[in-house]
Amino acid sequence: MRPVVEVAATDGAARAGRVVTGRGGFDIPCFMPVGTRGAVRHLSSADLSELGTAVVLANTYHLMLRPGADVVAGVGGLHRFMDWPGHVVTDSGGYQVFSLAPTVDDGGATFRSTYDGSTHRLTPEGAVAVQDALGADISMVLDVCPALPAPQPVLRAAVDRTADWAGRARAAFAAGADGRAARGIEQAQFGIVQGGTDLQLRAESAERTVALDFDGYAVGGLSVGEGSAERLPVLAAAVALLPVDRPRYLMGVGDPVGVVEAVGLGIDMFDCVLPTRHARHGSILTDAGKLSIGNAGFAGDPGPLDPSCACPVCPRWSRAYLRHLLKVGEPTGPRLLTIHNLFWLVGFLARLGESVREGRFAAFRTEVLATWGGGSAL
Repeated sequence: MRPVVEVAATDGAARAGRVVTGRGGFDIPCFMPVGTRGAVRHLSSADLSELGTAVVLANTYHLMLRPGADVVAGVGGLHRFMDWPGHVVTDSGGYQVFSLAPTVDDGGATFRSTYDGSTHRLTPEGAVAVQDALGADISMVLDVCPALPAPQPVLRAAVDRTADWAGRARAAFAAGADGRAARGIEQAQFGIVQGGTDLQLRAESAERTVALDFDGYAVGGLSVGEGSAERLPVLAAAVALLPVDRPRYLMGVGDPVGVVEAVGLGIDMFDCVLPTRHARHGSILTDAGKLSIGNAGFAGDPGPLDPSCACPVCPRWSRAYLRHLLKVGEPTGPRLLTIHNLFWLVGFLARLGESVREGRFAAFRTEVLATWGGGSAL
């Protein structure tokens, strides 16, 4: 079934409610941890369930290379492969168009494998086929995401190619509907809005993407080099043109300030490597802001990471112990810090939604900006 947004409350443009899907649904606003290779770094699917995670993002490019989409399909799809009962979103490989600098032409992108150097071709139709085999609940179209700042001709080319690829991906997705139904897969497809920091291109990309009638819409190509002063106006321009009854997803943003500002513009879904990357480097998300546990001042600190946190870690292990694990390279350290960070961020999104339901979003936003200094935590 097509995902439907059931809005329970609004406060300005911010909204809270639920996205209803064939798998059941999930509350919005929602944070999706990144499970690049079918697992969130240091965590199991059981951990994710216990931490209140509803949706996980997996990476199409990496999974099609290792172990291969056919292998995943052969064992029953990503949900069975991961033993994950929640929702799975798969990206398209479009981020790798940005990060790995493949050869891109009108037909698609040619990559060199990060594993063994072999060459692989990914087209809009191919990305649909891979995600079909993976069995994701929500699949993304292949897009072109230029790094910012970028000259206007580069942004124009990215918008045009993304729109062309979106049309091809939508046709391929429709052609595969019977096959998915025969395998019992209910999959939605999201389009992606590009345009960099150009307001007119963002609006144009949104209009061209909406015209293809996707099941949901993502805003991509942000948090790739621009500042928040540039990001927010173009995000607002895109969101203003997206249907109110479809999910809205801001790709690659997960810092508290970025999230609260985007929710204020009407965004529902977020993904980011922030909880795991921060944990591996000893940066802890707390109600008082970011804490660097590697600081020497915590070497003998018997207190919890965050006195106000009820995660499985804070009531049990001290800052001193967790710092020790991190400093000696004990893998248990990043695991415990990741558990805390993900618990905190999932809880942050829940509290954000509660503020919308209770009509106090503005006050919540003010508090977040004051705590986090009005800047990104990334």
